[in-house]
Amino acid sequence: MPNTNSAKKRLKQNRAQRDKNRSVRSNMRTHIRKVREAVAAGNIDEAEQAFRLTAKRLDRAGTSHLIHRNQAARLKSRLQKLIKTAKQGG
Repeated sequence: MPNTNSAKKRLKQNRAQRDKNRSVRSNMRTHIRKVREAVAAGNIDEAEQAFRLTAKRLDRAGTSHLIHRNQAARLKSRLQKLIKTAKQGG
């Protein structure tokens, strides 16, 4: 347990930030899952709409260092490729 006032404050801030990060990460993963499920169900239009929101969430997570920027780019690329191959019927 923290002893100084500044350490107590940091603990409080860390807990608040951890809760926020958990929420954002969970939301991001949910959107990724929605894109994958839409593609698996064959709903390409729905998948493309979900991808737009997902890309926005991934970019925001990468910008705020919740995930690495390259990881955000890699996930967007993989989802885009998934949608593209589903469109072509492969």
